[in-house]
Amino acid sequence: MPVLAHLAESHGPDALSIALIDPQDQHRKEVADALLGFPGTTVWEYSSFPSNLDDLPRMLGQHFDVVIIGLDSNPGCALDVVKSFCANPSTSVMVYSAQAELELASRSMHAGAREFLTLPLLHADMAGALARISSRHSDAPHSSPPPNKLFVFLGAKGGCGVTTIASNFAVALAQESGQETLLIDLGLPLGDAAINLGMTSEYSTVNALQDPSRLDANFLRSLVAKHKSGLSVLLAPGEFSPGLASVEAVDKLLAVARQCFDYVVVDIGSRIDLKGTALVEESATIYLITQVGVSELRNSNRMISQFLYTRGSKLQIVLNRYTPHALLFDDAQITKALTKPADWKIPDDYADARRTHNTATPIALKNSPISKVIRQMARTACDLPAKPEKKKGFFLFRRKE
Repeated sequence: MPVLAHLAESHGPDALSIALIDPQDQHRKEVADALLGFPGTTVWEYSSFPSNLDDLPRMLGQHFDVVIIGLDSNPGCALDVVKSFCANPSTSVMVYSAQAELELASRSMHAGAREFLTLPLLHADMAGALARISSRHSDAPHSSPPPNKLFVFLGAKGGCGVTTIASNFAVALAQESGQETLLIDLGLPLGDAAINLGMTSEYSTVNALQDPSRLDANFLRSLVAKHKSGLSVLLAPGEFSPGLASVEAVDKLLAVARQCFDYVVVDIGSRIDLKGTALVEESATIYLITQVGVSELRNSNRMISQFLYTRGSKLQIVLNRYTPHALLFDDAQITKALTKPADWKIPDDYADARRTHNTATPIALKNSPISKVIRQMARTACDLPAKPEKKKGFFLFRRKE
């Protein structure tokens, strides 16, 4: 795995060391030339992939902050190299190709790549990618691997509270993890995340889905709005939108979103028509929101039995508005209907839920029985330990004789 060139060496606390690996000379030269325009980078070029991935660290001879890999000469081998580098959480991996293929972009994201660039390179695309990686390199702890996780919220039927839970989960996830988190409202043709979060935006999911060929990282970031909690949100349109997006458009949106953000939370309401998209891929965690009612449990059973039965721990069942003393069914009957015990039980607190809706303040930003469960869900999702419950003080009084 010979090194061909050592370009533009730069030192300093914010300097990025970059390995550029591509057997295709013309493509590698184009990317190398593009990197010359960015100060604060040290670039090493490699003209071949390693023959033995176990020897990859020794072959490179040093640690790199960023590894940029060309895919076109041998996509399978290139993606194996991507996976190998991504095993080191302190290294960020970017890939590029002359083919703007959705499947290739999706496979790259699954392998762990943080950025997918298309040749010919635009200066703005490279600048944006390096800025995002430089920011993560400076701010994020090196011991924390890039999560790049997808969480999908699906309702057993309308009115189960999917949007309320998804919106508050996303707020809690952004705050608890400290990572870049995006909420996408795909409850088309109408979605209510804006109401739950008290937000408005000039742009919506319709803008992202109407022309998939135009959608890239920069365009997506221009569409999202920022919530006061730090959460990024791609809202549903404020007006009725009759057109439904294609599978290709939804998959492109997810691929780009996962390229830009550490965590992506998607509210799809009760849209089981989206089960053919990347929303239900094996790496996604699906939260099935239901209630203890005849129709809700029946619908949940059908969904689980028909297309969610293989997901194991990637299927999280959430019982919303749970009131143990007023249930029509006992726990054994509920478990039988759901095919497994519920993972989460969110208590029924109508007054608190209504108050937060009226004030457009997310429940997750308040201290309540509902917010405690949702925050525990978020902490579990980002691999943080559960917060212990505060113990009430115990006082012993002794009567004077």
